[in-house]
Amino acid sequence: MNNIWKFFQYGYLLIAIICLIEGIVRFNSDKEKAFFFIGFSIFITLVFFFKRHFRKKVEKRNNQNK
Repeated sequence: MNNIWKFFQYGYLLIAIICLIEGIVRFNSDKEKAFFFIGFSIFITLVFFFKRHFRKKVEKRNNQNK
C-alpha cells in the first residue's frame, strides 16, 4: 500500500509541471488564467512536499513500533 502512495505522490509533481507549462503558454494571451495556472502549480508543489514529509513521518513512526 505504501508503494502506491509513493507513486501517486509524484502525480502531484506531474500536475504541477503541466499547469506551469499551461500558464507559460497562456501568459501572452490571457494573463488572468496564466496567473491562475502558475499559482495552482505552486500550490500543488507545496502539497507534494507536505504529503512527502507527512508520509515519511508516518513511516518512521511505524518502523519504531515494529
